[in-house]
Amino acid sequence: MYFIGVDLGTSSVKLLLMNENGGIKNIVSKEYPLFFPKTGWSEQNPEDWWKGCTEGIKELVNGFDASEVAGISFGGQMHGLVVLDENDNVIRPAILWNDGRTGKECEFYNKTVGREKISELTGNMAFTGFTAPKLLWMKKNEPELFAKIKKIMLPKDYIAYMLSGVHCTDVSDASGMLLFDVKNRCWSEEMCALTGVSVSQLAKIYESYEVVGTVKPEVAKFLGIPASVKVIAGAGDNAAGAVGTGTLKHGMCQVSLGTSGTVLISTDNYAVDPNNTMHTFDHANGKYHFLGCMLSAASSNKWWMDDIIGTKDYAGEQKEIKELGNNSVFYLPYLMGERTPHNNANARGAFVGLSMDTTRADMTQAVLEGVAFGLRDAVEIARSLGIEVSRIRAIGGGAKSPLWCDILANVMNVKVDKINCEEGPGYGAAILAAVGCGVYSSPEEAADTFIKVTKTIEPDAEVVAKYEKRYKVFKALYPAILPCYDSIVECE
Repeated sequence: MYFIGVDLGTSSVKLLLMNENGGIKNIVSKEYPLFFPKTGWSEQNPEDWWKGCTEGIKELVNGFDASEVAGISFGGQMHGLVVLDENDNVIRPAILWNDGRTGKECEFYNKTVGREKISELTGNMAFTGFTAPKLLWMKKNEPELFAKIKKIMLPKDYIAYMLSGVHCTDVSDASGMLLFDVKNRCWSEEMCALTGVSVSQLAKIYESYEVVGTVKPEVAKFLGIPASVKVIAGAGDNAAGAVGTGTLKHGMCQVSLGTSGTVLISTDNYAVDPNNTMHTFDHANGKYHFLGCMLSAASSNKWWMDDIIGTKDYAGEQKEIKELGNNSVFYLPYLMGERTPHNNANARGAFVGLSMDTTRADMTQAVLEGVAFGLRDAVEIARSLGIEVSRIRAIGGGAKSPLWCDILANVMNVKVDKINCEEGPGYGAAILAAVGCGVYSSPEEAADTFIKVTKTIEPDAEVVAKYEKRYKVFKALYPAILPCYDSIVECE
């Protein structure tokens, strides 16, 4: 019996074929374009996602007994706005999670309506990446298109719809729309009214491991898989990643070094950060999690390597970094604005501390450290709430770098656990498919069976002390530059 996990990312879709014992049999990736129509805007065409998925699934099962595929599920980039008309055609390109155009709309929610009220309704405050502000932006700037909206969907849910014909979403992904009552796991009619949409325009809510339907016969024939394949709701990429790393029990922490960077802490109980700098979301196991998000994590390193230095030899560049904790160059990782903890779409990246003897390796190291410092901001918020974070499980493309994991361990003064599978959301999605098909009774049972810690990176007390001093400098840089950000944006 096989299960397909779909990790619908920002730069590519990664598809994973897993057997019922948790073994990964095949992995296929398909890239698609990302568009930046204006500075701070970020869009994709949902048709490109679907093309990548269909081509990828056919390639994934090639050479295997496709009749053994029993279920398919998803981990997907969160918050993206996908809007369909009455014929279920895509109305406009999807506005993505890292799009920063909705500053004024967030002010409406947080200031005009009031942050406390919004938090009471949803468990969160408005951030530019969230879905509801994008709908307000459409209502104001694209009223003719807004009037055509019949269904409002999230990226992974568009793929689930194309497979099954069901307009569905799951509780973890819906949590990041600002239209969802996280505490009670249902749509908020009051938030919908404030946004100018109706609950009928939203998808049906499922738990992440629940079956929403089966693959449509004509799609199954096209893909070469049985029409009996169950489509399971899936989860937002961070919650799916947490399933894939086994970060499901109360107090466990996962750090993701993907395009964005996240800190996810599982909790059995509903609670809200009083300042709303950490998100409160529903988890894929029927419980809850805290989430801190920075917008440019591994994408900071990709930008530096690909666009500035002009190399794909990431490991080669990191070999030049010999000593941790002594770099005098600082990097602020705010290329697309920032969410946790600043909630500032106008924030911009910066190098600070350059001198005539600054080297290429110094700047590469500063990028890796700046992302780690930014992630520590979220960990410090969790600590301020009384949550003990003593070890983390690291996932994402950046976590494949031993150097970056070493930096994380020392910047945060925590143990970093490496596990036997680092496929994150795709593996978590396949696990959810196995649970949905009844092979396992819960995500916890499957994760405990499959996932083992293989290595632990310990922080070094001497390096920790050096990074503690440098983190204080990093913390001082944002407020120092803050008065300039609005003026910088006006010049763009």
